[in-house]
Order: sequence, then C-alpha cells, then structure tokens
Amino acid sequence: MSTPYPFTAIVGQDDLRLGLLLNAVSPAVGGVLVRGEKGTAKSTAVRALAALMPEVSVVPGCRFSCDPVSPDPACPDGPHAEAAGVSRAARTVELPVGASEDRLVGALDIERALSEGVKAFEPGLLADAHRGILYVDEVNLLHDHLVDLLLDAAAMGASYVEREGVSVRHAARFLLVGTMNPEEGELRPQLLDRFGLTVEVAASRDTDERVEVVRRRLAYDDDPEGFAARWAGEESALRERIAAARALLPRVVLGDGVLRQIAATCAAFEVDGMRADIVMARTATALAAWAGREEVTADDVRQAALLALPHRRRRNPFDAPGLDEDKLDQTLDEAGPQENNDGDDQPDPDPDGGGDDDDDGGGGGVPPQTDGDRTPPRGESGDTPSQAPEGSTDAPGRSTGAEQQPVASAEPFRTKMLSVPGLGEGAAGRRSRARTEHGRTTGARRPQGALTKLHLAATVRAAAPHQRARGRSGRGLVVRRDDLRQATREGREGNLVLFVVDASGSMAARQRMSAVKGAVLSLLLDAYQRRDKVGLVTFRGKEAEVALPPTSSVDAAASRLESLPTGGRTPLAAGLLKAHDVLRVERLRDPSRRPLLVVVTDGRATGGPEPVALAGRAGRLHRSEGTASVVVDCESGYVRLGLAGELARELGGTAVTLDELRADSIAGLVKDVTAAGRAA
Repeated sequence: MSTPYPFTAIVGQDDLRLGLLLNAVSPAVGGVLVRGEKGTAKSTAVRALAALMPEVSVVPGCRFSCDPVSPDPACPDGPHAEAAGVSRAARTVELPVGASEDRLVGALDIERALSEGVKAFEPGLLADAHRGILYVDEVNLLHDHLVDLLLDAAAMGASYVEREGVSVRHAARFLLVGTMNPEEGELRPQLLDRFGLTVEVAASRDTDERVEVVRRRLAYDDDPEGFAARWAGEESALRERIAAARALLPRVVLGDGVLRQIAATCAAFEVDGMRADIVMARTATALAAWAGREEVTADDVRQAALLALPHRRRRNPFDAPGLDEDKLDQTLDEAGPQENNDGDDQPDPDPDGGGDDDDDGGGGGVPPQTDGDRTPPRGESGDTPSQAPEGSTDAPGRSTGAEQQPVASAEPFRTKMLSVPGLGEGAAGRRSRARTEHGRTTGARRPQGALTKLHLAATVRAAAPHQRARGRSGRGLVVRRDDLRQATREGREGNLVLFVVDASGSMAARQRMSAVKGAVLSLLLDAYQRRDKVGLVTFRGKEAEVALPPTSSVDAAASRLESLPTGGRTPLAAGLLKAHDVLRVERLRDPSRRPLLVVVTDGRATGGPEPVALAGRAGRLHRSEGTASVVVDCESGYVRLGLAGELARELGGTAVTLDELRADSIAGLVKDVTAAGRAA
C-alpha cells in the first residue's frame, strides 16, 4: 500500500482543510463538496484525511462493518452474537465515475436466488464505505442513476438492493466527499443539497507559496516514506486534536440566541427547505468544539454560513456561488442579542446594509466569496435597447460592416423540448429516447456479460420446457444460466447539442441580438437540466470559429455567449462547415452520443461567390450524415424572406421562430426534430 501524502504537509488551502476537519470532528455535518480548478490538491487532501480519522471497532468477519456495541439487526451477515470487536482504520472508498449500479450497491446471485431460494449477496462500495469516507472524484460527471442511489443512501442511512422480489438491506452511513471542476459542468441540485458544506479552491498566486508546494511534492515523490516520517509529529498532534474535539462535541451548548441567528440567516438568503438550518447548527457546533469551546458564538455562526449556504443559493447554473458578506453581517447583528431593549440607544441600521469592515469572520479560513447577493437579471444593461439605432441592419440583403460591442441577453425562458428522432444508446440523460439500463421494460434478450436486470417472466418461460429433463422433483424451478434473460429497457439519453450562432451584421440590432442570446441561454439551461454536452460555433465577417468545444459546462457556454460581439458579413456556409468538423471529431471521441445541431440565424448568407448556394450545399452535407437539426428563425420586421425555412429544408430539419421556441407559446406541442430525408 502506497504512503499517502500527509494532510499537514498541504500548503495553504485553509478552507479545504477546515471543511474536511469539521466533518472529521462531526460526521453529522454531512460531507463536503470541493469545487475548484484542476491541480489544486483536492484529491490529495481527501485521501490524506483518512489517516486522521479515529479507528472504528467492527464485528469480526462482518462484511458490512457492524458496530459490536449496536450491530445492525438487519445485517445480511447477521445476526451477530456478542463478541469483542476488532479495531481497524477508517476506510476511504473511491467511487469511479463510470461505476455500474451493481458495483455501487452490490449484486444478488439471481441464479441461486431462483433455484435455491438463498440471498447470496456480494456487497458493493456503499457497504465498504459504511462508517468511513465515500469519495467521488469528478462527482458532477456521475451518471444520473448512480446519483439517485447516492441520494437514497444519504437520506436513509441504508442501501436497498431489490431484484424481482428478492430484497437485501444493509446500513450505509458514510462521510460523503466530492470534488469537481466547475468548467466540466455543474452538479444536480438534489445531490448538491446533500453535501453539508462546500469550499472553493484555487491555486495560489503567491510565488513563495507555489515554490513551497513544488518543493514538498518533489520531496514526497522522491521518498514517500521518509517525507511522511518528517511530518509524523504534526500528523499525530492533529489526530489528537480531532479526538479531543470529538470528545468535547456533546458538551457544546447551542443557545437560543445563536439558533435565532441561524434561522434568520437562512431566511434572509432564501435557501430552500430546512436542511441548511440544520447543517449550519451542526457546523457551528463543530467549529466551537474545534476551537476548544463549550459554547457556540456569533463568529461560529458566520463561518458556518460561509461554508453551508453558498451552494444552496444557486437557482440555475448561470448563478455564481457565494454570499453577500455585508448582508450576512447585517442579518447576524439584527438577529443577535441586543444590549438595550428599550430601543432608545439602538444605533440606526446602516442604510447600505454594510457590516464591520474590520471583521475578518474568525473561526478559521473563509471561502472566497463573490460580491453582491444576487446575479443581475439577464438583459440588465446600462443602455436602453431603444436608444441604440438599428440603422439598416434588418433590411433585406444589407448589413453593417462595423463590429458592435456585446449586448446583454434577454431573460431566459422555459423552452419546448427538442429531441433527436429514433432510439439511441448514448449516455443517460433526459432528452431523446434510448436503450438504457433504467426505464420502462420493453422486452427481453440473452444477457451479454453480467446480468444486471432480470426479466423474470422471460426467464421462467425459457426454463419451463426443460424441467422434466433436468429431473425436477420438488416445488422449486430448476434454472440454468442459459435460461436467464436480461430485461431491455427504454429511457432517455443526453445528446451533444451544438449551437451555431449567427453573429453577423444582419443580427446586430440590439433588440434582436438580445432576444437571440436570451433564446440560446434558455436552450443552454434546458441542456443543463437534460444532462447534455454543449458546444458553440459562431460565424461573422469572413470566417467561423469554435467559441466553445463540446463540454458539459453550460455556464462556460453562457459566458462565451455573453461576450459575443456582432458585425460584419454573414458566412453561413463557413459556420455550417465548422460545425461539421466539430461533429466529425466528436463522433470519433464518443460515437454513442448522438448530436443535435441548433442553428440560430435569420438564414441570410453574404460574402464570397454564391454564398446562398454554398450554404445550401453545407446544409445537405449534414443531412447526408443523418444529423438531426433545428433552425431557430431570428428574422424580424415586416419584410420576411423565409430564408431560415429554406435552410431547414436543406438540413432536413425543422424551423422554429423565437416565439414558437417558448414552452408556453400557442404555436404547438413538443417539437421533435426530424432527421435527414424530411420532405419540404
């Protein structure tokens, strides 16, 4: 077994270390989510934490780590007779992003269950993590069905495995730690809320600190055991401090005054539900125990809010996490104990809602925060759209050549669902129909590899004709492996949604471009909710460019869209050909993920010889490869040329207007994007 990097040797990252240590003191805090760029010691710190955790006493031979003092009465290895427990180190169990459901929750031997009637169960990672740490690296990339299982286990403290009437339950209480890079996509809100705390990490910009990071890492790589030995004293001291804080924790007093501050803070920041209040109370108590105090203070409440609330305030993936610290200080002051109850000597509240500039928050490292309590609504801008002259940009065949500054987008809205026709086999998601491991049962087949979803009726039908030949004499059914049938299921998949956005002069009118950006942001939000990958190609002037290669980070796409300038000619063909290149590469990288091409344009094409004909040939190229497509028609004004509709016919897809894109419009029901071959 390799020697882990010492926790105390990590340079900086005070917030990360504090969040992990608070969970070591009080596992009831509920885990921690570590958000940050790559290469910031996220995984190193989590793996190093296990060496600091107190040992656990387990029932000898129990695969589910039952506590000998109070064993689980429903343990599959039980019932356990009274016996002395054995101590072992707390485990850190890593859940791979690509793990199967059976690897996570365990698997039943279906053949033995049917033929012998016994519950032969092989434990999974949830059983291994019981009373330890469950670590999920890149947790935002975890498949939805695994997320659902984690949510169930975290909520109930137990894991249930059911296969056609055969059920196994075992305890699964663990410290959930996840790491993620926000550039690769956001986390589902349901799982995000399950993490008690969140911390933001970033690489230091201090030269001396960076030098020390490199020096220590090189020393560790050269001699891991020797490096760990040099830090053994600090590790031992920290381990003892954790044990002392755990012993002190039951004696910490959480007074009514601080409880009122906690409740007032959660109400002021409009967090959903009551979990935030409970997590803040537990975190503040752990902070007091960590500091060696028996009473929670206002500073503990403030620090707990900075750790427990930022990720619970996000309403959509375009909102930046963080808290307005001035508002936090004001709320704590207003909800705190007052020295004079008659109100005569009370100072007037700060009209700006400001707090004490000299208050550093206390209680240990404070996560990086963003200024402001809210994200400005889309479309907020210092300029009034009507003040910007549109000139002749909307006139047929004419466009301005000068580049205009980016305009703010209109408010996003709920869109109709655009789906890829046919039946795919891509990554689990919520957009297009696909053959999946989860969903409604549509048939049965012989298993290819390990059996995961038994089709009981088909298995019985396959085994029934052979019972006499197999010498069946009792009531049980004699089942062989060849009789087993795998259920085929239909669910939903995530797609690659590639946006091709016209940023030319014909789209440069401020009102129109604001509406276009609002529509694309709405589609991006829809893609986030449906677990799609997204990419962004823009075209204007003389060429097209890939503004964002395909990624799971819709907020990155939104950021690129917001800064998109407009102006110049309309090289529509170049945009379509650039999109073709992107899709060709993505088909090689991920052949099972089907693409959906969304072209946002008024359909005009200018520049070069025969630009309209060239755009038509580029559209037919996509059509010949069966790429599902939709054209969002942005044409406005009294004179309409219908060019976007012509482009949609060349692509073999569907054209929708901006109004028709809204889910609440009266234009029709859900728009299914047609594939190549659709008649005009």
